[in-house]
Amino acid sequence: MSSFTNHLSGFTEHMKVKNYSPSSIFAYCQHLPGLFAYLKEQGIKDVKRVTRNHLQEYQLMLTKHRSSRTKDKYSAGTICTKTRAMKRFFKYLEDSGVILIDPALHIKEPKIPAHLPRNILATEEIKKIMAQPRLNTLSGLRARALLEVLYSTGIRLEELMNLTIFDCDLQGGLLRVKGKFSKDRVVPLGKHAVKFLKEYITKVRPHQTKKNKNLKNVFVSRFGGPLSKQVIEILVRGYAKKAGIKKKVTPHTFRHTFATDLIRNGADINAVRNMLGHAYLSATNIYIRVAGTEVKRTHTSTHPRERDKEAKENAIPDIRYKKAPNP
Repeated sequence: MSSFTNHLSGFTEHMKVKNYSPSSIFAYCQHLPGLFAYLKEQGIKDVKRVTRNHLQEYQLMLTKHRSSRTKDKYSAGTICTKTRAMKRFFKYLEDSGVILIDPALHIKEPKIPAHLPRNILATEEIKKIMAQPRLNTLSGLRARALLEVLYSTGIRLEELMNLTIFDCDLQGGLLRVKGKFSKDRVVPLGKHAVKFLKEYITKVRPHQTKKNKNLKNVFVSRFGGPLSKQVIEILVRGYAKKAGIKKKVTPHTFRHTFATDLIRNGADINAVRNMLGHAYLSATNIYIRVAGTEVKRTHTSTHPRERDKEAKENAIPDIRYKKAPNP
């Protein structure tokens, strides 16, 4: 008999190898035991006996479930995450040869209402935050380089943490980014980011890696280890607060701002998608909505017909229509 829990540890290792984010791994491992418990209640104790009907009934149960404590229903986001965990688990079992046919193959994730990214930073707000780190200190120069990379590339927090010195082509102004699901991509690195990253790598990082010279991570703590997620979040939040920004600012805020600014300034949506590492264009299209009127302004200032002076000067003459007689 091939039990569910026996495969959970293997699935966890599989996700780590595939470079799933730590938050995704944690979420899937938290949600799957609920599925296992439901199937056992239905008398299903072997993964090979699970059918699509079982999984559809489980999904229906999720829509009706109410919390025993708050009496609240699951949100669409929660149901979507539970469904995605289920689909990824059974896909792993099929790929591993444990089962012949994936019963979750045609199970659809519920649609989640699209929420526009909040707290997009204005250009002046970006400048204020960038001006906060003290460049005459080791930690200040490291912080400025980190902030410049976040805004210049729009990479995710986990991608920033996984950057190595071998991923940085400072002469060519490029970064190789290890994205989700082991999908690497190359993103441009702006001149300001190149300048401060070069200063950090040559003048600051050697001091931080004296006791651990084999460390390959770009951003290093003062203790000589990789810079943690918590430290980066605190750093970003602290400099935003110091700059007087009232919005909630996180490393992901820089990603949203990066994409929105590119779209506002007329960047090709597919180019932005590639830089962000989105699997689907629909994930990038949301920034068109965020840009809003700025896209219209870009169209007005760049479209050839909008800039055609002759077309504007040849105004439509005022035509006075005679009132038609009553039939």
